[in-house]
Amino acid sequence: MKNTRYIIIALAAVLSVGCDKQKAAIEDSKEAAKEAIDERKEEVSEEAKEAIRQTEANAEIELARIEADKESVQAQLDADKKKVDAEAEAAKAKVDAENQ
Repeated sequence: MKNTRYIIIALAAVLSVGCDKQKAAIEDSKEAAKEAIDERKEEVSEEAKEAIRQTEANAEIELARIEADKESVQAQLDADKKKVDAEAEAAKAKVDAENQ
């Protein structure tokens, strides 16, 4: 009976050590997974920051293009307006010349 008791105690000790190793391995695996997740979160954050920077740069370029287009069209319209004024003045001068 004494031998059985010692065998049971020894077996429990071996199982306990085995369980501790398994638990330690599980804990190590958990920590490695959490670390990988944290690293991926950092990568995603950096990718998002870069995407935002690129989007802002693209927006500035597009805004400058729109502004340049607006100025170009306005300049053309101002030129058209001056042309209409000049044509009207020329027509008036022609009428004056014909009536003299």
